[in-house]
Amino acid sequence: AGIAPGTILNDGCIAAMGEVGSLFEQGEMFVPEMLIAARAMQAGMAILKPHLSEDEVIAVGKVVVGTVSGDLHDIGKNLVAMMMEGAGFEVVDLGTDVKPEAFVAAVTEHSPDIVGMSALLTTTMPSMTATVEALVEAGVRDKVKVLIGGAPVTQQFSDQIGADGYAPDASSASRKAKALVA
Repeated sequence: AGIAPGTILNDGCIAAMGEVGSLFEQGEMFVPEMLIAARAMQAGMAILKPHLSEDEVIAVGKVVVGTVSGDLHDIGKNLVAMMMEGAGFEVVDLGTDVKPEAFVAAVTEHSPDIVGMSALLTTTMPSMTATVEALVEAGVRDKVKVLIGGAPVTQQFSDQIGADGYAPDASSASRKAKALVA
């Protein structure tokens, strides 16, 4: 139809995912519907991505995400990654059971704006602390914002480990990420 790829991304995809996030926060949409919307967004992005580079559309920022060492849960992380893509971020997904050194290596390799860590188990939350410490030891902590989340994670824990942000769900994670790169 001759519509610019950037217009499709911003006025179509990103706006639609913003609405999905809003409906989720209002309790009018639930995780299964969010997953369906996010998968539709991914399918659309697969078609749109090659055209975005031609149109020189620049991502809002780059995010490296992963579920921390010792934790194999990925539904929340996957949803966050999809919502981040829906918000216009380039996402590098490290998967699950990601060791602190792997987060450091990803920061060195990809130069992201944000490192997003997820933990579903209280027993793996110390891996978030270890990852922040590893980022400091590697001398890259001041180059990235750290955003954490997961069922047992709280704002208090985020403050305690020196993260830059905490998000209780995928929708607020993408909003918080935008605020962190603004």
